[in-house]
Amino acid sequence: MSTENQESQEDELLALASIYDEDEFKRAESAQGNAAANVENEGFEDTVCFLPPILLNFELPTDYPSTSAPIFTLSCKWLSPMQLSALCHHLDTLWEENKGGVVLFAWMQFLKEETLAFLNITSPYELTVCTKAILCRSYVIPKNTEQDSTEEVLTEGSEILDTRAIQDVDSFSSLIRDVLDFDQIQQKKCFDSKSYMCNICLCEKLGSECTHFKECQHVYCNTCLTGYFEVQIKDGQVHALNCPEPKCSSVATPAQVKELVGDQLFSRYDRLLLQSSLDLMADVVYCPRPSCQTPVMQEPGGTMGICSSCRYAFCTMCKMTYHGVSPCKVTAEKLIALRTEYLEADENTKRFLEKRYGKRVIQKAVEEMESKDWLEKNSKACPRCGTHIQKIDGCNKMTCTGCAQYFCWLCMGSLSRVNPYSHFNDPGLGCFNQLFHALEADGDPWDAVDDI
Repeated sequence: MSTENQESQEDELLALASIYDEDEFKRAESAQGNAAANVENEGFEDTVCFLPPILLNFELPTDYPSTSAPIFTLSCKWLSPMQLSALCHHLDTLWEENKGGVVLFAWMQFLKEETLAFLNITSPYELTVCTKAILCRSYVIPKNTEQDSTEEVLTEGSEILDTRAIQDVDSFSSLIRDVLDFDQIQQKKCFDSKSYMCNICLCEKLGSECTHFKECQHVYCNTCLTGYFEVQIKDGQVHALNCPEPKCSSVATPAQVKELVGDQLFSRYDRLLLQSSLDLMADVVYCPRPSCQTPVMQEPGGTMGICSSCRYAFCTMCKMTYHGVSPCKVTAEKLIALRTEYLEADENTKRFLEKRYGKRVIQKAVEEMESKDWLEKNSKACPRCGTHIQKIDGCNKMTCTGCAQYFCWLCMGSLSRVNPYSHFNDPGLGCFNQLFHALEADGDPWDAVDDI
């Protein structure tokens, strides 16, 4: 290599390194590229703001730039081999126009600024993958033809592809995943570099110190959200980790919660979230052993449950050791009769009942029935999950402590999370008539809701 060529190469590489950041220009010892795999195209549609880069891998021959052009390959995930071939041919044209001078900057500017217009790419854009109909590495043109066999190959449709054009994907599914992952990473970089106003502490902070609720686009600083989430998790309100914006129903993802709270609180959040989900499933029971309490799936129509942790086989009805087709020793109806009989019995009868059924069973029956009576008199069950709710004061818009469902205390109907009070404007409901009469007497709609 001549000294002049070597100096020109070094100067051009240094200039490119100073112009582009590390994500756009990287100097390596050798260029690499992977050929595209043959896959079957599948239907998929989504919106992205960023696309993976077009990679220009090049080596500078010893006689560049005086005589020879850089040796290069073009690889990209979302451009087809035909499109990449067209770009390769245009780069060759740019070299012919600037032969004898440095050309890398012109190549990179063209790829960065003019690729979409040159290939006439508009939105929506359909992704394609090199399929079996395109033999990207076969049917090399013989050397006695006008084309150089090291540069171009033929397809089955007699279309010419450039061997320097590489669609760097393994499958269509991996192409979709790579495009979406790249878009997500770039959007995160943009978000982290901008400043946002937190509506809780009213301080302006960088996006890297904030959390973004994607559903509603609201942004709050991590410090405020951490305190808010920690209080909710400690109180067991794992379904209330929503956006702090009033009347906003967006919920934080488990990944966002994990980033904001410590490992101990996240473990509690994860456990309570799983438990609340299992409680809503009718076919899930818990192992009756106090030291286990593992969730167990109940077979449809069956009464036997086998704990996957301690291997205990039990009856899902009475929670005792499984007794086959034999009836449970104490059924629900029997508990009611047993409780009444025990409370009205004399001392001798009580001792007999305790000996027959066991003192613990008797005490449990009495306590459960007393609790049930109290709940029936002083609470109502959530229409969604069945959790008993007690109303102390306030209006008739209730919020379930178990699943955070809004419901009407009067008719027990579920309410809209966006506008829960629209329920009281429905003339077909009895609570509307009560509200109407209360409005006539009171005049204030909120006081009227409290009155009824």
